Amino acid sequence: MRDIKILLVGGGGREHALAWKLMQSPRVSEIVCAPGNAGIESLARCVPVAADDIDGLCALAQAERPGLAVIGPEVPLALGLADRLFALGVPVFGPNAHCAQLEASKSFTKAFLARHGIPTAGYREYTDAEALRKDIGVFGFPMVLKADGLAAGKGVILAQDTEEAKRAVSVLMEQRAFGAAGERVVVEEFLRGTEASVLCFVDKGAIVPMESAQDYKRIFDGDEGPNTGGMGTYSPSLLFDEEMERRVCEEILLPTLAGFQADGLDFHGVLFVGLMLTAEGPKVIEFNNRFGDPETQSVLPRLKTDLLDILLAVCEDRLAETEIEWDRTLRAVCVVMAAGGYPGDYSKGDVIEGLDAAAEDALVFHAGTKRDGDGRIVTAGGRVLGVTGLGATHEEAREKAYAGVSKIRFYGAQFRKDIGKF
Repeated sequence: MRDIKILLVGGGGREHALAWKLMQSPRVSEIVCAPGNAGIESLARCVPVAADDIDGLCALAQAERPGLAVIGPEVPLALGLADRLFALGVPVFGPNAHCAQLEASKSFTKAFLARHGIPTAGYREYTDAEALRKDIGVFGFPMVLKADGLAAGKGVILAQDTEEAKRAVSVLMEQRAFGAAGERVVVEEFLRGTEASVLCFVDKGAIVPMESAQDYKRIFDGDEGPNTGGMGTYSPSLLFDEEMERRVCEEILLPTLAGFQADGLDFHGVLFVGLMLTAEGPKVIEFNNRFGDPETQSVLPRLKTDLLDILLAVCEDRLAETEIEWDRTLRAVCVVMAAGGYPGDYSKGDVIEGLDAAAEDALVFHAGTKRDGDGRIVTAGGRVLGVTGLGATHEEAREKAYAGVSKIRFYGAQFRKDIGKF
């Protein structure tokens, strides 16, 4: 019985994957997506309300009266959209503004981790550029400098020496390359190891990890170049064995849930745990408050349980009693196709060709796309598409992803060629 209308907030690849998965539920009657994109419009009714237009989204919710709101991006969460919608009587999948500080403030998260003895890098906070300059190299080099606030996944600078660190201080705190996010800077000890991601469903009484994923943040092959919002991912991570899963659960996830309960953090939604797998064990790099992008595009295709059932269980604090089943015979690899120049300046409005042909090999999730005045699908963001290959083996999934990528063309298209190789 299709009896639930969903308000989906966002317009990226993550939201396209969420809409795709939610429409597989026999209970979903309609998805209204704000603002959506050219791919989401084939699954949902897209409404031109921006994801950070909190008043506009509340007015939309009052008009549509959805049975569930699913908030995709981090900005509306930090701005308190979940609180506002909940006050209107709308069930919300996504944490309130207090919990959203776990992503919106690096210093908030570092203090939480330290307070509850959860493994992470050593750190210091700075609000004064001169004080930070005096502490250049406080943890040695490379020196990790992070803008405290939201910076679309790009507010981290890895300085290799003193001169680079001084330039980073200027970029973050004086030039304000990331705006108000750079008012406070967190300096961290550099962790050596391999990054991995674990997405978890969380309610008051339970934290349940999804299947693992491996992501790639740097723009160029070999993990070179500046950080991005994510250039690809695969699931499950080849680095996670049963012993590592046990350690992550016992040393990080369960203490995090206990910390939420002790601190009165009433978290309902997805906790994205960015990890560094070091020689000493797993350590937390960051927390995010929502489905990862592009991790979602490789994890959700492997979910067998009705996603709507899980989201409702989280909203109703029934997660502990909800059985979640994954297809562990299936492998997924997602390759992000980005606009030329990304993560710096990039062009928009370039016609995208080959989407139908690519869909013969892979799932094509739209991120930065829209339709132009002639009805053509064109680029509209830095990360344009996420092409996900599925297979019985990791290599088969990887081959299908790149087969799909090879059929898509747009001006300046760039993508990494080593996603899933290490």
